[in-house]
Amino acid sequence: MKPRRRARALALEVLYEGQVAGHQPLAVLNRRLQEEVYPPEVAEFARQLVSGVLKRKEEIDGLIQQFAPEYPLEQVSPVDISALRIGIYELLHGDSSPKVAINEAVELAKRYGSEGSSRFVNGVLGAIVRQSPFAASEALEPGRMR
Repeated sequence: MKPRRRARALALEVLYEGQVAGHQPLAVLNRRLQEEVYPPEVAEFARQLVSGVLKRKEEIDGLIQQFAPEYPLEQVSPVDISALRIGIYELLHGDSSPKVAINEAVELAKRYGSEGSSRFVNGVLGAIVRQSPFAASEALEPGRMR
């Protein structure tokens, strides 16, 4: 598995545990990094994702509610919420292209979620990109949605 994909998977697992078990995500991440040896680029990117999602959680959750109003957050599976949070964070503040951010979030949903998770994640992230003020400009270069 490529380093950034592995980091995204680790970030999803950490955010999931934080949501389901009520554990502090950064403490979970630190514990996981001590329990298993990860390449430095995996650990750093996972830390960036988890920290970024936590710092921007209110903004990110607001977008989920805006673009999936028929699905209250408390009714969406923790896996789907975690994949969406990572994907939205990368769309808004990451250095990946929107296409990569969406694809990676969808892959997380396929790997960890239920049968319909990938379609749900893809739909929400696609709607966010289509409604972005940059949707018509420069094919949404990385970081353009900021």
